[in-house]
Amino acid sequence: MRKQRAARWALAVPMMLLAIATIYPMLYALNISMKTRKDYVLDRLGLAQTFNVQNFIDAWTDADMGRYFVNTIIATVFSVTLILILSSMCGYALSHLTFRGSKLAFLIILAMMMIPFQVIMVPTIKVLSDMGLINTFPGLIAAYVAQFLPFTVYFMTSYYSGIPKELTEAARVDGSGLFGTWWRIMVPVGKPALISMGILNALFVWNDILIALLIMQSPSNRTVMVGVSALRGQYPDNVPTYIAGVLLAVAPIIIVYLIFQRQISAGVTAGATKG
Repeated sequence: MRKQRAARWALAVPMMLLAIATIYPMLYALNISMKTRKDYVLDRLGLAQTFNVQNFIDAWTDADMGRYFVNTIIATVFSVTLILILSSMCGYALSHLTFRGSKLAFLIILAMMMIPFQVIMVPTIKVLSDMGLINTFPGLIAAYVAQFLPFTVYFMTSYYSGIPKELTEAARVDGSGLFGTWWRIMVPVGKPALISMGILNALFVWNDILIALLIMQSPSNRTVMVGVSALRGQYPDNVPTYIAGVLLAVAPIIIVYLIFQRQISAGVTAGATKG
């Protein structure tokens, strides 16, 4: 019994410390965002004396955060939708269909996962520029799809590999074509993995700064994270307003994660154990 308690405490204490280290910065930032500029200068570490939301109003209106949120939602929705459709189709083809070059295609996808965006940044921007897609939502969406698609294809291929081929073969015998089999069999069965990948890719797109900064060069087309980074220059001596803008930007991500954390864990675990 003592050994079991000691083992539980040995696990609980590091987890508690990790939780405190994660939560404290957010609470500290929230405390700063509630202060006026004067209060922050006089006492940076002290607790806010009033519940002041003016900093959030200033960050939302003066910094045009509303427009940035709309831009980010557009980019996120279309990018994630395309990624899920393409990755589900590719995962079905690579896991259940036999064709020449399938193994080579899968190896190429694995290789693409190893290449960071910084390596292909210059040619990507050059190609988009030649196509006239710089500072456009189609260009930004295409860049996101190209960047995040390989991992999602790999994940969906791994997940679909655990589905018996007899299931898809039976659907083909019943007269269902390739598209019909994918839509009626693979999409419903792969729903947990698709939900998990949809949430993770939405987080990736929402948090991105580098790709959006390179492609969306017009201030009116900025995404929310690029807009937040620009806030630091707009309010160099008003840290509370800047921190309020940061909290506004990350709040949707925190809410989404808290709501769908079980789906994320279940989907990732299922994908890791399939195949």
